[in-house]
Amino acid sequence: MRQLKRRPDIWSTITTTLLGLYFLFLIYPLISMLSSSFQKTGTDSFSLYYFARFFGKKYYLSSLLNSFKVTLAVTFISILIGVPLAYLSTIYRIKGSTSVQVLILISSVSPPFIGAYSWILLLGRNGTITNFFKNFLHIQIPDIYGFSGIVLVLSLQLFPLIYMYCLGAMHNIDRSLLEAAESMGCTGIKKMFTVTLPLILPTLLAGALLVFMRALSDFGTPMLIGEGYRTIPVLIFTEFISEVGGDSGFAAAISVIVVVIATLIFFLQKLVSEKLSFTMNAMQTIESKKTHGVKSLVIHFFIYVVTAIALLPRIYVIYTSFLGTKGQSFTNEFSLGSYYTAFGKLGRSINATLFLGLCSIAIIVIVAVLISYLTVRKPSKVTATLDTFSMFPFIVPGSVLGIAMLSAFSKQPLMLGGTSLILIIAFSIRRLPYTIRSSSATLRQISPSVEEASISLGATSFKTFFVITLPMMASGIIAGAILSWINILSELSTSIILYTNRTKTMSVAIYTEIIRGNYGVAAALSSLLTVFTIVSLIIFFKVSGSKEISM
Repeated sequence: MRQLKRRPDIWSTITTTLLGLYFLFLIYPLISMLSSSFQKTGTDSFSLYYFARFFGKKYYLSSLLNSFKVTLAVTFISILIGVPLAYLSTIYRIKGSTSVQVLILISSVSPPFIGAYSWILLLGRNGTITNFFKNFLHIQIPDIYGFSGIVLVLSLQLFPLIYMYCLGAMHNIDRSLLEAAESMGCTGIKKMFTVTLPLILPTLLAGALLVFMRALSDFGTPMLIGEGYRTIPVLIFTEFISEVGGDSGFAAAISVIVVVIATLIFFLQKLVSEKLSFTMNAMQTIESKKTHGVKSLVIHFFIYVVTAIALLPRIYVIYTSFLGTKGQSFTNEFSLGSYYTAFGKLGRSINATLFLGLCSIAIIVIVAVLISYLTVRKPSKVTATLDTFSMFPFIVPGSVLGIAMLSAFSKQPLMLGGTSLILIIAFSIRRLPYTIRSSSATLRQISPSVEEASISLGATSFKTFFVITLPMMASGIIAGAILSWINILSELSTSIILYTNRTKTMSVAIYTEIIRGNYGVAAALSSLLTVFTIVSLIIFFKVSGSKEISM
């Protein structure tokens, strides 16, 4: 009997296509960047010149050391703030807890460099708080510039990540464990350190890794307030962009070093987390207890003050956006002049942000849905590889990805440099993981028996996916897409490398206006970006039915 020819499985074709796209737009650019790092500009031969130059000069090594100082300090402070905040919010009944959570989320989703700009207005040499202490209290307080300022800005920006991760983990703790500890005399801070903290440690490590990576890759904050305190992202940008002494090959070599370090840290965290990981299902979730007296006052004071300080930069920027300007100073008169300029002279940047963002989201939704379905419903070594590729942008700094893409696509056969398409591809790759994770989480909650019933009635697996599975995944897809959208709005490190005058985004426009000293226009654009973000968050909460964001 003649063997029937086997029809190619459409899911195999989709898997191969997606892998091909990742090889073309992620792996190939990284390989191209790697090749540039081993080839001195003007020659075609293999060379270790750039690496010898980096490791041979204290100037460059100090930048790497500075970056580690910043990232470690930011990670430590974020844990120091985020863990107690999550613990107190879970264990005790906090008045207005829902509002506090939402406000903390809002404080975390704006670009860090906007926080840096806000603190310049508050704690700069001519800042509002600085002048108040100087003129009324005759006290000269330290300004925002340098190492301490960078750490302050990034810590206030990133501690909400630790808070959100730990808050979610604490909701999975069975209260019987805490009750057992209390029955043995383990209460208060001792209970937190000996019982609660070990239970949430794998999740805490995951949050700490994300904080570490974001602090390591942030470009805007040290660029604005570093004042000579060089970090690796600033060094990469300077070497790549500078018309005097800039060298794209050297920038590529530094980028390779950063990727290698980031990858090693990622796998170290993964190894430790796997050793500490365990399954935990809460049969009885923790019930918040009501507090009274001084204890209640102290707990509420801590939570409210932290939330207020985190929100202060955003509130002040919105306030200053409605003030008139005189040179680089704000007047005491209210004015909409900054908004007229923002919508007029820089209106194109608003349009570019919305256009590039919407195009990126369309791609993200399609690709994320397919990848999440393949990794959850069609597990194999190939789909596992696809999943790894999709999550790799988490550990690749935006500026590094931008340099890699320019290195690969500024020559034939694909000349994408300077086009909108290269930004759309970069945004899509960078922000895909949010939608993939959200879609995968929703799909895991859908029983495969629903799809099996459809197939048993004669529908193909592909038709079942579109008619049955996709509508059931809708809430997770939309929630993930909104998270991706929020992060695209705040993207700077990739945009600053890839943009042209036609593709200048709001983040780049804000950054350039700050550099030029046009603080009023920067404040207006920042306020608009904050409004876009808040509206997106409100839609996220409505769609997902959640008051938390898990990343």
